Amino acid sequence: MNSAPITTDAQRQLARTFGVDQVSDDDQLTIGRLRAAIDAETRPKFASIGESIRSDLTGKLDVELLEDDVENLSTQIKRLPKVREQGIPNGETEPEVLYRELVEPGWRVYDHLVDVGFFESLEANLPRFTPDHIEGTAHELIGADVLSDELDMLGFDEHERLALVMDVVNNNTRLARWVPTKDIPDGVEFGVEHVPPLHQRAAGGVLLWINALDIHLWHNRILITDEILDDGYWDIKAMLGGLYLMAKSALEVARDDELTNSQLTAAITAGAAIMIVNQEEICKHMFWITEEMRAPPKAR
Repeated sequence: MNSAPITTDAQRQLARTFGVDQVSDDDQLTIGRLRAAIDAETRPKFASIGESIRSDLTGKLDVELLEDDVENLSTQIKRLPKVREQGIPNGETEPEVLYRELVEPGWRVYDHLVDVGFFESLEANLPRFTPDHIEGTAHELIGADVLSDELDMLGFDEHERLALVMDVVNNNTRLARWVPTKDIPDGVEFGVEHVPPLHQRAAGGVLLWINALDIHLWHNRILITDEILDDGYWDIKAMLGGLYLMAKSALEVARDDELTNSQLTAAITAGAAIMIVNQEEICKHMFWITEEMRAPPKAR
């Protein structure tokens, strides 16, 4: 299966953002090099945002539910290689539950966060995606050992963790298209009152895309190639990693025991950015199957 896609150009873009010496094919960028290059100062604005989110949600979150399903989500992420090994769900008349099982704990977390107003709090307290906010998020994400350790524990190696940082930092234009509901301009062709908060859209989109894979792959199995499955594998892993960061942030608010306020803000923002970028990627890699991508027809 393919590892996370990282090009030399993408590394150079990331290096420029953080003032790291130029990289080349023989001189790869690492999280360690980025960490050595950034300042370790806490950003007061990030700390203030995290404090406000905690204040809004204190006493509202179910610690036991979040503890159980953050652990269950971790288990599902670690199960991904076995899912990829099978690739396409079995089934004579309908697909078995294969990919849907990956997101079962995610749905429970999502429903709980909707019920307690978690996403509304994020919408009220977090700024929209701007270059400054994205760069600050990346600084905190890189500098926070606890977040790096969490991703390592989930099975994201050094190369993959770097790819997640790139998802946050190298996609200013893409992320800027995702705006808080209150910032959607008048005159759009849909009712804004029906649009959920931005972070709810990001998490819900991830759950829906992965949930749809069993039926999609089973119905289109004669078109599916190993390359499609390999490219999609990373998209799924990254999306679940972003969802995990979001769920872990909610658990942190409920327990208040590991992350600083600045790190909490960064974990929420990074999780959303990673989910947004990779749900757009999975569309291209697994759902929009072009003639060039598809498996050759068995009959000519």
